[in-house]
Amino acid sequence: AAPFPLLSRLDAADNQVEELGADIAALPALKSLDVANNRLRELPAALADCPRLKEANFRGNQLRDKRLEKMVNGCQTKAILEYLRAGGRGKGKGESAREEVRKKKREKQQKKDGGDGEQDEVEEASKLLVKVLHVSENPAPLVVKVSPGVKDVRAFIVCCVLKGVNLKPGNTLKRFLSMQTKLHEDICEKRTVATIATHDLQLVKAPLTYDVRPPDELKIVPLGRREIKAKELLRQLQLEAEEQRKQKKRQNVSGLHKYLQLLDGKDNYPCLVDAEGAVISFPPITNSEKTKIRKETRDLFLEVTSDTSLQICKDVMDTLILKIAELNRSALENKEGSGSDMESDALCGPGNLNLPLVVEQVRAVDTDGNLKVLYPSKTDLATVSSLLTVIR
Repeated sequence: AAPFPLLSRLDAADNQVEELGADIAALPALKSLDVANNRLRELPAALADCPRLKEANFRGNQLRDKRLEKMVNGCQTKAILEYLRAGGRGKGKGESAREEVRKKKREKQQKKDGGDGEQDEVEEASKLLVKVLHVSENPAPLVVKVSPGVKDVRAFIVCCVLKGVNLKPGNTLKRFLSMQTKLHEDICEKRTVATIATHDLQLVKAPLTYDVRPPDELKIVPLGRREIKAKELLRQLQLEAEEQRKQKKRQNVSGLHKYLQLLDGKDNYPCLVDAEGAVISFPPITNSEKTKIRKETRDLFLEVTSDTSLQICKDVMDTLILKIAELNRSALENKEGSGSDMESDALCGPGNLNLPLVVEQVRAVDTDGNLKVLYPSKTDLATVSSLLTVIR
């Protein structure tokens, strides 16, 4: 019999663990495994034999298999386990995914029956394109001022602008929102390590300030709600959560109640404020209706905040840009909106060559104007470099 038949969660991050044994498969109830920031060089194939394993965090380990390391930084647990099950090192799932993409390309070309030399382009392409617009080349670069007060509340913020997104076809907008939810669950670890906010750039009034405010002074118009003070909003969400529990419905009015405890004991709450004094983001709880993304949105302002580390913000932003690029390619391919679901393997398969999305650098500065962080810098977007070509 298994020694720990009921163990469902194993947290062993930051422990200098050097090896995971194959006997990990002898944990029949294991659902969640966190071995981030250890000294693992390999992941045992036996992980794929854990029948209930749904969430796993392997980031921050120097894995020998570099493809696996990239997957660990971007892919869903299911894809990683399938890769291990197939023996890793490019066998199995990775290869079959690539073959599947090639097959689809061939079929598409046959349908097009020609197509302005586009065939060669599609044939050669295996990566998505992103072009970086540097602050020095940008006539009106966006700047975020960071108040000193955020240091004790939610210290880290990384922002950028992404231009040329197409959310119109079919259910692309819905998939865009669902992709964010999945990233919050997965790489953001249920928003405990980082929170993403996406805004319609046209509705963002710059310059922006990343600030803190007391709960009874922070006012926001949350997505789908009327203007409310943060204190009231949290109370409302708490009541809704209680009501949901009584009705035993998991998803009903709002999924936000899961994040309320992240603000427990805080005298001030973090917020991103626009030039008109309106709060457009209240992490980790909600964005504002004021900058809500619509089907017509073409240009995005992206924001990632964390109270854990700056690097986590950057890693999440890298992955977010890759996911949007994948989604954009899919939208361009399926202009009629066939609704095919590419979410599960979006990160783990090569894409087609499209016109590049443009990522504009955004600086975060302190109140004296000194640079705190510039994203994307030369070293950023490295975690997704196997799937993204960055023109700098």
